[in-house]
Amino acid sequence: MNEGGVATAPDRVLDLFHGIRLTPTQRRIAHCLVQHAAAAAYLSAAEVAELAGVSQPSVTRFAVALGHDGYPALRRRLREIAPTGVPDGGSAGNELQRAVRAEMGNLDRLAGELGDRERIAEAGRLLAASRPLPVLGLRAAAPLAAYFAYFAAKVHPDVRVLDDGGSLLTDRLEQAAAAGATTLLALVLPRYPRETLDALREARDAGLTVVAITDSPVSPAAEYAELVLPAAVGTGLVFDLHTAPMTLAMVVLQAICDATPAETQARLEAFESSAARRQLFLG
Repeated sequence: MNEGGVATAPDRVLDLFHGIRLTPTQRRIAHCLVQHAAAAAYLSAAEVAELAGVSQPSVTRFAVALGHDGYPALRRRLREIAPTGVPDGGSAGNELQRAVRAEMGNLDRLAGELGDRERIAEAGRLLAASRPLPVLGLRAAAPLAAYFAYFAAKVHPDVRVLDDGGSLLTDRLEQAAAAGATTLLALVLPRYPRETLDALREARDAGLTVVAITDSPVSPAAEYAELVLPAAVGTGLVFDLHTAPMTLAMVVLQAICDATPAETQARLEAFESSAARRQLFLG
């Protein structure tokens, strides 16, 4: 929803897939349609296949899986739900204002999704119980992983940031699992580094449960994650805006605190005592 409570084009396209179990190839097609929501109703099957990097027959099978006779029927459905003068995040103002208003819409949509508190609570329980807690974020997601880990380390005894790719990444995943880790928090943002998806596959092979914060329920990360927590990424500027994913990461950290309230309080009090003794802060 945008800040006025109006469903955006991506929202309406996502509704088509609600409750349907998609294969990895079908997720790629679904994600492509969400990314190109405003134009999706006017793309041919061949154009969708090219954008998604799949075969044209895969697009046809995808349409059938959604309950349509074929892709033309799906395209007609997309045209029925295509925007017809409905604002997507606000059309007034200059391009900078529109980008910020779109982020407000992303946050509003996230707030609506948080109505189901059990999913967030489950994530908190899984992550709080993992000792150590590995946090994966490569490329654009690396700063978000570091931001989360900085605060998580105040309430969790062993947080390990995995923000470098290469062969050492697999070593660090295996070392975390050997040390007792049970769950991996993965921050997966566009353009979806290949190394990130490889790492998610390796994490599952190592026996880790994957909780993924990503931009869409049909993100490529959904293939490897037991629990997917979506938060839309803003695309109104030259580089993506990650306001909603950062907010969701802090919500997940709150869920970790809620899962272990006594331990959280003890660790926070210990930190404050240490900070006061060392005069870490001016205020």
